[in-house]
Amino acid sequence: MSGNRRKALLASAALVGCAMLMTACQDSGSGTAKDAPSADASGSSGSSGSSGSSGSSSAGGEKDSAAKDSGEQGTLAGTGSNENGKIGKCRTDELEVTAKDSTITGDNEGTVAVELKNGGGRDCSLSGYAGVDLKTNAGSLSAKRTGEKAEPMVLKDGKSVYFGVHYPINTSGGSGVRITGLVVTPPDETKSVTLNWPGAGSLPVSDGPGSPVKVGPMGSAGQGG
Repeated sequence: MSGNRRKALLASAALVGCAMLMTACQDSGSGTAKDAPSADASGSSGSSGSSGSSGSSSAGGEKDSAAKDSGEQGTLAGTGSNENGKIGKCRTDELEVTAKDSTITGDNEGTVAVELKNGGGRDCSLSGYAGVDLKTNAGSLSAKRTGEKAEPMVLKDGKSVYFGVHYPINTSGGSGVRITGLVVTPPDETKSVTLNWPGAGSLPVSDGPGSPVKVGPMGSAGQGG
């Protein structure tokens, strides 16, 4: 083999080897390029997953916060407090009003104890006198206030307060004025409650001015009358 031909063969072999090396480099680069989108997708997925987890945590936090706020509002409503911490007045619809005879044997007047029980689910305030009217066969008879000092009070949910209605006992021997019912209007309210009259059946007939029936302020009757 001549020297020139041998040199040509070696040069050709070198070119082939270089071409193979370039192909391998390209394949390797191509493989890396193919792997890159997969990594990006994974990274994107991981970022999305992290974001989703964060979003869930935030939503949970908002729910917890909302539940807490709701609970606080429920507490405020339960205590009857407004945003300024004030106690609202007792409403007629929140009060269970009952009456019973509380006359003590030997007294020269009869007494009916009226109970106002707070069933409104919140504390509320009461102050002053209730309005009291007796229904009679001669018409309505309004009770006068005794003039005792009326202290403002907070009536706790589920608790009661009592006041007395005082009236003269009919000892005349006659039929007198027949009592048919008791109408009670809580302090600072306009809605009334009508009850059966639990006291004596009649009042003595009186020619004097004014009403012989008197009402005491909140708390003027003892526990249970």
